[in-house]
Amino acid sequence: MDRIDHIFCTLSQRMSNLSHPDRTMPAPESLTSLIDKVNAAKRRYQPGMGR
Repeated sequence: MDRIDHIFCTLSQRMSNLSHPDRTMPAPESLTSLIDKVNAAKRRYQPGMGR
């Protein structure tokens, strides 16, 4: 193994041993809220509506 290979391998092992911060999942949106967003977007982009 070349020196660079050894260094890279060591670095990879150190990186994999680092603790990963816990990712918090956002609260899921209600179906009603999502439907309201889609309907609002449809109203904004209807033909004939001025921007």
